[in-house]
Amino acid sequence: MSLRRFIAVRVAATVPILFGVSVLTFALVHLTPGDPIDQMVALNPQISAAEEAAIRARYGLDGPVWQQYLTWIGNVLQGDLGTVISVDQPVLPYIMARLPETIALGLFGWAIALLISIPTGIYAAVNKDTLGDDLSRVFALSGISLPNFWLGLMLILVFALWLDLWPVLAPDRPLLSPEMLWYLVLPGITIGTASSATLMRVMRSSMAEEMNKQYVTAARAKGLPERTVVLKHVLRNSLISVTTIAAFLTASIFAGAVVVEQVFAWPGLGRAFVGAIVGREVDLIMAITLFTGVTIILANLLADIAYALLDPRIRYD
Repeated sequence: MSLRRFIAVRVAATVPILFGVSVLTFALVHLTPGDPIDQMVALNPQISAAEEAAIRARYGLDGPVWQQYLTWIGNVLQGDLGTVISVDQPVLPYIMARLPETIALGLFGWAIALLISIPTGIYAAVNKDTLGDDLSRVFALSGISLPNFWLGLMLILVFALWLDLWPVLAPDRPLLSPEMLWYLVLPGITIGTASSATLMRVMRSSMAEEMNKQYVTAARAKGLPERTVVLKHVLRNSLISVTTIAAFLTASIFAGAVVVEQVFAWPGLGRAFVGAIVGREVDLIMAITLFTGVTIILANLLADIAYALLDPRIRYD
C-alpha cells in the first residue's frame, strides 16, 4: 500500500470515530439538566414564558434531543458550528480567537517535554543502573504522580511570588512577544512535565533494549566511536517507540491544557471549554470536543508517517 493510499484510508476511518464521539458527547451533555436558556431566565426573571419559547426556537433548543443532534450535525457539515449563546457569537470565530493561545501552550509543553525526556532518557540508558539512572527514574515517577494543578500552583508560588522571576498573570502583549514567551515557560513546564516523564521512561527502556542487539556489537567491533553508535544507530531505532507514545500523549497535552489554563488564567480553548461546561454551551462543547478529536487523530497519523521516515523497512500493509 502506498503512503498516499494509507493516508486516505486512515482519514476515511476517522469519520465513524468522530461521528461516534459527537453522538456520545451530545448525549452526555443533554443528560445533564439545564441549558444556557435556563441560566438566562434565572438571571432575568422578567423574561416571559413566550419569550423563553421564542429564544429556544431561535437557537434550536425547542425540539427533542435526536432532532437537535440532526440539526447540529447538518449545520456542521455546512461549516456552521453553532452559536455561543451567552455572547451571541458564532462558535467558529470564538474558537479561532482562542486557538493560537492553546497551540502556543501545547507547543511549549511539547518542547519542554522533548528537551527533558530525550537527553535524560539517553543518559539513563547509557549509564544504566548508576546513580544518574536512579535519579532519572525518581524524576519520572514524580513527574507522572504530581497533579498538574498542584505543580502549576507551586511554580507560581516559588518563581512568581517568592523569587519574582515571572509575572503572576499573562502580560498584555502580543502572543509572540518576548514577554509573553517568557511567561509561557511556567505553564509549559506544568503541562509538559508528566509527558516528559513518560517519554523519558520509554526512551530509556527502548535504548537499553537496542544497545543489547547484535548490530550494536558489530558497530563497536568495527571501531566506531561510542558516541556515533549511540546517537546515530541506537537513538534512531529507539525513536520509533518514542514516536508512538508521543502521539498518544497528545491527548494528555490537551487534557492538561484544561487544568493549566485555569491555573494560569490563560485565555485558550481549555479555559473556554470549562466555561462552556459551566454555561451549558452545547455548540461550543461539541466544537471543542471535535477539534480535540481531530487533533489527536492527526497526531497519530503523523506518527505513522514518521515510522517510515525513521525506518524505511516499515511498509503500509
